[in-house]
Amino acid sequence: MSHLGFGINDHVAEIVLDNPPQNRIDEQMAEELLAAVEKAESSGARAILLRAEGPDFCFGGDIVTWPDLDVRQLRMLFERYMFAFNRFEQMPVPVIAVVNGLCFGGGFELALRSDVIFAGEGARFGHPEQTLGIVTLLGGIYRSAARAGRARAYEWALTSEQVPAATMAQAGVVNHVLPDAEVLEAARAFARKVAAGPTRAHAAHKALLRMWEAGGVKAADDSMFDIAIPLFESKDVTVALASAVAAYKAGQPRPTVDFTGE
Repeated sequence: MSHLGFGINDHVAEIVLDNPPQNRIDEQMAEELLAAVEKAESSGARAILLRAEGPDFCFGGDIVTWPDLDVRQLRMLFERYMFAFNRFEQMPVPVIAVVNGLCFGGGFELALRSDVIFAGEGARFGHPEQTLGIVTLLGGIYRSAARAGRARAYEWALTSEQVPAATMAQAGVVNHVLPDAEVLEAARAFARKVAAGPTRAHAAHKALLRMWEAGGVKAADDSMFDIAIPLFESKDVTVALASAVAAYKAGQPRPTVDFTGE
């Protein structure tokens, strides 16, 4: 049976965790995530929505088989997970995650690879790895630190506490907190809005942020014009810039542009 669902509507691809009862991540789900990424890229989707079936987003990795694996096998397993998660993170379109219930371990690490996180008021986040004597194997601690700072990220890893959505929003990890029953539709509306925007510009901003995370302002500055200037040859910029100039010369408000993503 599939552990992950996929569909497209209004240029938004939905990737759905569906491995009840806890939506735990296993090898099958990781492989299906890779397949979903490839489908989304080939489909021309202009935004991705990540969500989960059931009351909880994800309890983390499926640890049942881990004691039976030697360290070489464990490394190979986690490298496959890391590859799938990073491919998801590197998609050149906006990625929006919708989190309800518990979002722990590998589930939290997957949500952290999204660009924008919508959370229900009852959602809780955390790193349970210290209860097993291990680290956040898929980069959770430093991705938390990138959003919330070193001190908070390390404390969460030290304690494995279940952190409420409101606290995560205050720390800068979560973008929006809404009533549990409303969060999915709000996230879908946001995804449709960004999918109708300048897709190539969204990808460029995402690339610049990756450069900044890797090397700071200097690295991003050094890459700026290699990333930004090709946009001026895109159909979206050609149309939008010409209409903005025409409106300015006519003393009229700038018109709304129907971006095509090209």
